[in-house]
This record gives sequence, structure tokens and C-alpha cells, in this order.
Amino acid sequence: MDASDNISSCGVWDYVPSCDLSDITGSAAVSGAALEAATEVLYALSGMRFGLCTVTIRPCRRDCSGASSLGGWWEYGSWPRPTFFNGTWYNIVCGGCEGDCSCTVLEEVKLPRDVYDIVEVKVDGVVVSGTGYDLQYTSAGPMLVRIDGGTWPVCNDVTKSDDSVGTWSITARYGEPVPKLGQLAVGELMCEFTRALAGDENCQLPPNTQTVTRQGITIEMLDPNTVFENGLTGLRFSDRFINTYNPGQLRDRPQVYDVDGPSFRLTGR
Repeated sequence: MDASDNISSCGVWDYVPSCDLSDITGSAAVSGAALEAATEVLYALSGMRFGLCTVTIRPCRRDCSGASSLGGWWEYGSWPRPTFFNGTWYNIVCGGCEGDCSCTVLEEVKLPRDVYDIVEVKVDGVVVSGTGYDLQYTSAGPMLVRIDGGTWPVCNDVTKSDDSVGTWSITARYGEPVPKLGQLAVGELMCEFTRALAGDENCQLPPNTQTVTRQGITIEMLDPNTVFENGLTGLRFSDRFINTYNPGQLRDRPQVYDVDGPSFRLTGR
């Protein structure tokens, strides 16, 4: 799963306005709609790269196949089950695996790629303290590691909501935060959309008319179809943002799919 798997951006962007909205319209609904529209436009024109999406993951049991010479738990029948290996007794359980840089079994959960941060973890409907786990990035992908001595549940009843006993969930944010230039750009475009919705003659967005002749004076204006066809808006901050972060005019951010990788169960998309 990737933030860019979504068709639209995940919520409106943080913005730095380039105008005083109270001078244009006193309606919060108008400026709110303008911010949504500006976010959608710049999200698309920047290659669907920016924005943080909140997703709730319902983790499934992770096997240890290939993680150690002990193999997977299914090779030993029911679990936990004591096994004598290389002169030492081990309890073969499900969920904990030895990592490449750890000599002990780690209680960890492999997460879908591109995790920005963890919002909340719940076990049996109870929120786990943020000091009880750590988000770590490994060559195999992001891992949520238990560091308070506890264990992650073996089972997860996905037929129940995550506020019920017998369930657990991880709520995380995915994607890339909007840079400062993007905040300036969306604030600028929001102001112009607000002016357009309010009928303000100072709106700087390209009108539909290309040429106007009055009293012997001819004014040639930009063709909006040509402007947006080239992936630009005609506005200073917006176009600089697009040219900086999407100079190749990509329609979507590049992605790599691991067809043999683990599957994930997501909710709340």
C-alpha cells in the first residue's frame, strides 16, 4: 500500500495564504471549497506525491520462514512448543523472529512501505503507550518493534471492530509531508479560486477568452486549456512548485510492486 494508491489526496494541505481572505469573502464555505480544489489541482500536477494519509492496519500473523535456521512454526505442530536446537531449548512461537542484528527474538510487525509515523496502536481495544513500541526502518521494510517487554498478539479477530477484545490494530500515516513551497503554492491557488468563486475581478487565473479588443486596444490572455495541458497554472508559486518537484510532468509517483511479498489487511481507506 502506498499513499499514492489513492485516487485523490488525503485531506487538504497545510497552506500559507498569499491574500487576506476576509477582503475577498466572509464565507468560510467558499474558502474551504477553494482550498479543497487547490489541493486537488496541485496534488495531481505534482505527480500525486505529497500529502499524509491515515490508514488503519489490522496485522496478520507473521511467520519466521527464512528468518532463522529453526524454520517456521508450522513445522513443529502446535505452538508454543519446546524444541531442542544446537544445545539449547527454544519455545517455538508465532510472531517473534530473530532479526539480522539481534541475538534475541524480536517482537515486531512488518508494515507496508513508506510509513511516515505511527498515530496509534490498540490491543484488545486499549491504546498501547507510545513508549512501548518503536518504528524502525530495515532493509526488509518498516518494522513496528515492541520495546516494553510485551508481545504482539498471535491472533486478530478481523470480524470485530478494533475496539473489541481479541483484536488489535495499527493506525499509521503514509506519504510525504507537503514542503513549504507547496504550502505557499496551495495558499496562492486557494486565494485565486476564492476570488473566482466570489466573482472578484482581481482573480489572476487565466480566463476562457484569449483576445479582447476595446477602444482600439487589444489584450491577449492565456488559454487555460493550453496552460493546464502543459501542467502549469500561470501562477508564480504554484508553477515554481510544480517545476521543482515534478519537472518531468509525471502523472503519478513511480512504484515498485513485490508480487511475492506479504499481503496486508487495511481498513478506513
